[in-house]
Amino acid sequence: MADQVAIIGSGFAGLCMAIRLKQAGIHSFTVYERALDIGGVWRDNTYPGAGSDVASHLYCYSFEQSFGWSRSFPRQEEMLRYLQHCVEKYGLRPHIRFGVEVVGARYDEVAKRWELEDAHGGLHQARTLVPALGQLSKPKIPEDLSMQDFTGVVFHSSEWKHDHDLTGKKVGVIGTGASAVQLIPEIAAKVGKLSVFQRSATWILPKFEYRFGRAHQTMFKTRAGRMFFRGAWFVFGDFVAYSAIRGGRIGKILGYLCSWQLRRQIQDPELRDKLTPEFPAGCKRVALSDTYYPALARNNVELITEKIVQVTAHGVVTADGVEHEVDTLICASGFMGTEFLAPMEITGRNGVRLREDAWAEGASAYLGMAVPKFPNLFILYGPNTNLGSTSVLLMIEAQVRYTVKCLLLMESRGHEEMEVSTQAFQAYQDELEKSLEGTVWAAGCSSWYKTESGKIVSNWPKRVLRYRRETKLPRLEHFLVD
Repeated sequence: MADQVAIIGSGFAGLCMAIRLKQAGIHSFTVYERALDIGGVWRDNTYPGAGSDVASHLYCYSFEQSFGWSRSFPRQEEMLRYLQHCVEKYGLRPHIRFGVEVVGARYDEVAKRWELEDAHGGLHQARTLVPALGQLSKPKIPEDLSMQDFTGVVFHSSEWKHDHDLTGKKVGVIGTGASAVQLIPEIAAKVGKLSVFQRSATWILPKFEYRFGRAHQTMFKTRAGRMFFRGAWFVFGDFVAYSAIRGGRIGKILGYLCSWQLRRQIQDPELRDKLTPEFPAGCKRVALSDTYYPALARNNVELITEKIVQVTAHGVVTADGVEHEVDTLICASGFMGTEFLAPMEITGRNGVRLREDAWAEGASAYLGMAVPKFPNLFILYGPNTNLGSTSVLLMIEAQVRYTVKCLLLMESRGHEEMEVSTQAFQAYQDELEKSLEGTVWAAGCSSWYKTESGKIVSNWPKRVLRYRRETKLPRLEHFLVD
């Protein structure tokens, strides 16, 4: 028997969908999780220093704030405990099928349902498909580098080898993005020599991270206290983010703060020059750290900006001909953020494939959720729903609310299918692309926000409040229903 809803993934988005379905009285759903536990990126990314760069009271569900956070920016372990807490509190475990990786989904136009296939050949059915895989689930390994000859230990930061002791080792880190900014300060004092290979520098803002004291904890036990801090962070983040991506005075202030942080913590002019990006602050995600720059200034740490041309048996050769000897190589090279839903194969009406056909020129979706030719498909944290400086849960909760309302609307009116029209989809894309023009993301930098052709497919270019208004109620005139 087919479920009413199939949810793919048990991270923040998938669990939020499950909770809201139960609260809406919809109990016929299954959450498919490839791993043996819940958590998504907060289960997988266990590297030293892993944590959130969004304030704890904003990086949680609006309906589940009284968790008792221990610090201003939660670490990975606490984020995972929070999600496990939500699973138990809302009774989600009976709905989750662990160890089931959905590799494909095909829409049956006659039966009007989705047929899912898992990695073991098992088949599952559901009326509605809700992929909740996120944008940071597929590790990115440098494609132009062959590491087959390397005789040391190599791994991606999201697949950290905790049984490999780095003490005294000669370690190389490829990449200087968000993961590297967090892990480098944690391992710098432990290793013998640390070689950091930087393709492009990252703008860094002070993090001002601290543990909550008794006064904070007492305040957070009250609804008023939680609402105050959450509201303050939301208003600040939404205002700063929108203003900064448009440039102008706020963008200049952001750039000044980043430059001040660099000048304050790096005294060596040559190193400071290497760490100064050639693009405006915000073109790539701005990282938060109080310890990254001091770690790079250590005597046992070397920042290398020459391009990597080869990985040998015992090290890394750069374009200047120098071979940097390492016995451990860590790829902190990020994720395939523009390859939405990969490697799943999703096929809609008339055999149209989502990634290969509909998204041949880059991922796109109406409100980041719906695509023509794919009925009853609602993507969570899909194209152009990422945020540059505040909590993406604000977007996810809006998407979940919208999806639940669509399901209830179909049920109340006796509809079996809901598919966004091509006209509504195209009008939305045209307006979205116009809004993306002139943003700081369009500046000349390479980032996971953009495809290789330069199309911005990850980020939302307006205020969060605007998105929440646009997703408040489904507009039936934008859909084909049956």
